[in-house]
Amino acid sequence: MKWLLGLVALLIPLVSQGATWNITYPRPLTGFDQRTNYPVQLLALAFDQTGVRYKLTPSDRIFVQSKALKQLAENRELNVVWTSTDTTREKEFLPVRIPLFKGLIGWRIFLIHENRQRQFGNISQLDQLRAFSPVQGHDWPDTKILQANGFSVVTNTSYTELFSSLLRFQSDFFPRSVVEAWAEVDNLDMTDKIMVETGLGVRYPVAMYFFVNKNNTILAKLLEDGLEKAVANGKFDELFMQVHAEYLEKSKLDERNFFTLDNPLLPESTPLNRPELWYQPKSSAN
Repeated sequence: MKWLLGLVALLIPLVSQGATWNITYPRPLTGFDQRTNYPVQLLALAFDQTGVRYKLTPSDRIFVQSKALKQLAENRELNVVWTSTDTTREKEFLPVRIPLFKGLIGWRIFLIHENRQRQFGNISQLDQLRAFSPVQGHDWPDTKILQANGFSVVTNTSYTELFSSLLRFQSDFFPRSVVEAWAEVDNLDMTDKIMVETGLGVRYPVAMYFFVNKNNTILAKLLEDGLEKAVANGKFDELFMQVHAEYLEKSKLDERNFFTLDNPLLPESTPLNRPELWYQPKSSAN
């Protein structure tokens, strides 16, 4: 292994002086899906820190998460995918173990139909919340996490149908990370009847990483070096707050009742012992 790392260290300077890295990533699922914006900015930041020449391009086709990972495993069409980690994914792909959202993917607030707010306002115990059905993507790790914590999860393969299920009362709430919920509500073109629930949330430890093909060790090393440099020089946190400060303020994490859930999918290699990689609200920072 040491000889491989040494080889990578020797090759990276050569790559930086050579051809352009053409990186293809999964394009957004819909016109209002803004979840791609920040990861692409982080990709650019990581490459900028390494000094290599690069070009970032969205895929020609739209891929649901499971299909994107299949293409990555087969080294077809995509060079990088970002998704929440679990033990299976870390066996099948090379993870770059820098949590892109500093753990905020695991801080979940709820999208609900506006007529449901009174019901959710009466919830004070986790067992009460379990009586309601959350909706999630069928291939999302969060689906398994919620199921492992006793929730009866409604699933769908279509991103837009996840929101529609709230309107049809086929599900009761859509747990979204604090970095996703507000943008989705603001950009939904289907209705103004979906709102962010005002006082509750769930939280569980989770990390969203960049993943590359198992054999693409040089790209994984490039991304790791670039992100580590950005963490060390403060540019990572600068971009993180630039993008997410407004959402964090709106979410009022210190004022919400968050129920803590277990994440049985979390690999042992998750860098939980590096506090600089994780966001903590002021009230829980000590």
